[in-house]
Amino acid sequence: MGSPVCEAFGRNLRAMRKAKGFSQERLAHEAGIDRSYVGKIERGEVNVTIERIYQFANCLECSPKDLVLDLKWS
Repeated sequence: MGSPVCEAFGRNLRAMRKAKGFSQERLAHEAGIDRSYVGKIERGEVNVTIERIYQFANCLECSPKDLVLDLKWS
């Protein structure tokens, strides 16, 4: 697994994606990335860039802060 921050971001992304009714495949398509990469992000295996956070927020029609809410270093 990745860092606690990456894992928390992945949980937030998964929750927002599901709340919007998106599959991993749909989010990946709209973000222009591979579905497997979305899975890795949601599992906290990769650290995403600030640009990617904004891209996901745009696709999910939410604020970037919704995706980084409650991220804490442990």
